Amino acid sequence: MGRNTSEIVVDTLIAWGVDRVFGMAGDGINGVVEAMRARQDRIRFVSVRHEESAAFMATAHAKWTGKLGCCLATTGPGGLHLLNGLYDAKMDLAPVVALTGLPYKDIAETFTQQDVPLDRVFADVAAYNARVMGAAHAEAVTSLACRSALAHRGVAHLALAVDVQEQEEDADKPSPRGAAQTVSAGWTDGLRLPDPEAISRAAALLNGAERVAILAGRGALDARAELEQTAQQLGAPVAKALLGKAVLPDDHPLTTGGIGLYGTFGTHASMAECDALLIVGSTFPYVEYYPKPGQARCVQIDRDPQRIGLRVAADVGLVGDARAALEMLNAQLRRKEDRSFLERVQGEAQRWTETQRAAEESRQTPMHPAVPVAALGRRLPPDAVVVSDSGHHTGLVARHVMMQPGHDFAVSGLLASMACGLPYAIAAGLAFPGRPVFAVVGDGGLAMQLGEFSTAVQHRLDLKLLVVRNGVLGQIKWEQMLFLGNPEFACEVPPIDFARAAEAMGGRGFTIEDPARAGDVLDAALAAEGPVIIQALVDPNEPLLPAVVSDTYKEHLRKALEAGTPGRAEIERALEREPSRSMMRG
Repeated sequence: MGRNTSEIVVDTLIAWGVDRVFGMAGDGINGVVEAMRARQDRIRFVSVRHEESAAFMATAHAKWTGKLGCCLATTGPGGLHLLNGLYDAKMDLAPVVALTGLPYKDIAETFTQQDVPLDRVFADVAAYNARVMGAAHAEAVTSLACRSALAHRGVAHLALAVDVQEQEEDADKPSPRGAAQTVSAGWTDGLRLPDPEAISRAAALLNGAERVAILAGRGALDARAELEQTAQQLGAPVAKALLGKAVLPDDHPLTTGGIGLYGTFGTHASMAECDALLIVGSTFPYVEYYPKPGQARCVQIDRDPQRIGLRVAADVGLVGDARAALEMLNAQLRRKEDRSFLERVQGEAQRWTETQRAAEESRQTPMHPAVPVAALGRRLPPDAVVVSDSGHHTGLVARHVMMQPGHDFAVSGLLASMACGLPYAIAAGLAFPGRPVFAVVGDGGLAMQLGEFSTAVQHRLDLKLLVVRNGVLGQIKWEQMLFLGNPEFACEVPPIDFARAAEAMGGRGFTIEDPARAGDVLDAALAAEGPVIIQALVDPNEPLLPAVVSDTYKEHLRKALEAGTPGRAEIERALEREPSRSMMRG
């Protein structure tokens, strides 16, 4: 007996190197699920508690490994639940193939149950989007979906009607032209090199500048040594966009740390004073944190020509792989003997570190949120995989968890979605068996996908999850006040005892409330086997501020507090403590 459509699809995925699929079974996709059951020796089905998690896990798998991620969902609501995680893949350029079900083809588009035309719904998120028409069609479109996801570094989507999933290949006679078509499962890519003439112009620009700053993103992760050489040659401080946090160790003398709302004194100084900017593999979106218009000339390296000049007008664009482009550029750079700009910025970076120490070592109660995050950071082993969710705690990770060589880091970048942290961590644990995984999340985001912790327990992952429990959507609270001058409203998060929830799902739970005991509790939690949740009860009124607070933000904050923001007195006291006091003064 020949194969059916589902079996052809799964066999093709296997041929393309897909070794796991994240998803939930359902009557609209069970043909594909059965095909995977029969091939468990070659492909693993990871069952999740929510389809959104499946899409986040597939995206994270692609980010962690560089290989195809794959997720699966049933008809209607199941497929719709994938969308948020798939937009994360689209926006952060992660190759993912998504499979969804459709109703029986003879009753589709007739208001039948779960009758959602998912191929049309997915038209924006997917770089390739197809409805599988039958068994004869399956291999070609599945292969093209895999190739398209890798080529476009984005999402490919295949929708399969319930009856099409079960169709035997002998029952679907191919057309004469289709019968002659052959399909291959080989992925071919090549090294992309920038124009040599553009390299010369870029080198001339950077050699002629007096104060060069570098902004590095995720695109520079495979060019660490080359980036370090560039920075050494130019005497250029390196600011890191969040997705590029692991590109250089956080205590490296050439890096100033993060940028933007999660920035530092050193980064602020480098962007404010540079006369040339080299951007490597980043499209960091907050343009107000770049050099002012007309201040600095710009060289940008990106493998995608569409992104050259996207945030800042690029005087020279170098389209190519970051490592190769930097190698070519370094060969023409002259060492700058005047290191005064670098030394000034390094002084500001050191001032930042000393200022932050006040938060990390604070013994105030309620506990400063930097205390448990920094304490966890100091305990990371050399092979740690680190994950953050999106929110107030993301800034804590950016500023207080010091990445070192051997560490990996990921977060939802441009989408900046809440509830990504736990799925990302689970995907890391499955992708890197034997490596410890650490996640820092907020109570708001964890509450959205708390049930997924049972998936970590099911797979006995070495996962330690620190939840910053402040009872508030902290980043939104401070955006209301700083960005708009509005008092905090509707940001409360009802209390959940996450430690007890972890125990209820078969994991371990710990609680930190006393800053003096943070280290002891963390030591006990990290020594426990399997998945662990450590909840840290922290001060909900500790500010989230950029490194240098603008006059506009100061005025907005004054208005918000006078308009009746809850906890005004506590916030005003916090603003007078370090490090907030120095950040308000600039």
